[in-house]
Amino acid sequence: MAESQTTEYKEQWHDEYLKWICGFANAQGGTIYIGINDSGKVVGIDNAKYLLENLPNKSIQSTGVVPSIELLNADGKEYLAIHVKQSLQPVTCNGKYYIRSGSTLQELGGTALQQFLLDKLGHEWDAFPCEYATMEDIETSAIDYFVRNAVTSGRMPNSVFTDSAETILHNLNLLTKEGKLTNAAILLFGKNPQQYFITANFRIGRFGIDDTDLIHQDEIDGNLIQMADKVMWKLRTDYLTAPIHYEGMHRIEQLEIPEDALRELVYNAIVHRDYLGTNTQMKVYDDRIWFWNAGMLPNGFDVKKISSEHLSNPRNHLIANVFYRAGFIESWGRGISKVCKAFSNANLSEPSFENFWNGTLVQMPRKQVDQVNDQVKSPQLTDNERKVFSLLKERDQVNDQVNTGYIAQQLNLSYSTVKRVLRTLKQRDMIYRVGSDKSGYWRIKKE
Repeated sequence: MAESQTTEYKEQWHDEYLKWICGFANAQGGTIYIGINDSGKVVGIDNAKYLLENLPNKSIQSTGVVPSIELLNADGKEYLAIHVKQSLQPVTCNGKYYIRSGSTLQELGGTALQQFLLDKLGHEWDAFPCEYATMEDIETSAIDYFVRNAVTSGRMPNSVFTDSAETILHNLNLLTKEGKLTNAAILLFGKNPQQYFITANFRIGRFGIDDTDLIHQDEIDGNLIQMADKVMWKLRTDYLTAPIHYEGMHRIEQLEIPEDALRELVYNAIVHRDYLGTNTQMKVYDDRIWFWNAGMLPNGFDVKKISSEHLSNPRNHLIANVFYRAGFIESWGRGISKVCKAFSNANLSEPSFENFWNGTLVQMPRKQVDQVNDQVKSPQLTDNERKVFSLLKERDQVNDQVNTGYIAQQLNLSYSTVKRVLRTLKQRDMIYRVGSDKSGYWRIKKE
């Protein structure tokens, strides 16, 4: 049997392996086999009886854990099985915290340790009272936005329209028994949540080939309930391409990444992130999107199976409940499988998921520029330049005469921005002007 979340092989015993006992106790429990190599083959040990007598005392002194140790024999070779039960209380090894995650051992520190202690002690950070916050900090328009979505989704009754903001927060368990606002209440509906939680925002950056080529960046602040809309709008207008095509007289702009899937990933990031950590970060490169969120996948969760059916296990249950009531997410752990299916249907490789730097990293491919309506492949083009060129190409195919004002209106860009983009495209010999500056129009160069 291969090493796993609950199984570890060691050829010989070393006292540093007491950390593994601690890690198993802090996770789901497990068994450490002494005298078996990494391939799962019994190689035996010479000091089995000595360890059988002394290991329990060493474990108690270093971790406080009393393991069950079993002496085994295979083909005349003795080996040990150290069985460790899951502990209901946090366990340390010589003052440090360790946890078994997958088939690796991790030392906990910083925000990961804080979250572990909260989870182990049965507390949820988003349910803690937000000190000094009052109802004056709540944005009523954000609650109205939530109520409209919740009623439309059928997950709250029409009668909620007449409830006061305080009643709604109480019914969502966003007030403590003493009537104080919880951390979740301020994050979800606060006028300025970043006043209390400075990193509760999204950072988005547009890069070229690598991290050294930063083109522009934005920070998205505000309450969580409306943050996904802001992020999606910013991605659509400034970071991703939306190839243009026409169905009859209707102009269609479908985002290069499956939009519902991208929104689902944003929702997941908001619901599952560790708000004791740093802000959520998205890097948009020419060929991919790099999306990192503070807070690793739940302990014992196999990233290889994330796209298959699994139980929903949100880090922030109060925040997750509000997003569920609003109709934004499901409660059955189907979100990632829906995301992967949407990418597959769009002929894109499925996103990858991994634990990375005490957080969860999602990487997803972008369609190359020459795949999107046969647009020009040029990593030097900005997103606005690609949008303008794409629109000119589409209208050129039906022999439309496109001027600057029309482009600004269709792409929701300022007149000055479009003028600057057209000047750049002309300098690159990609378009040319027909007629006068006042009454003329733009064409693309066929070659």
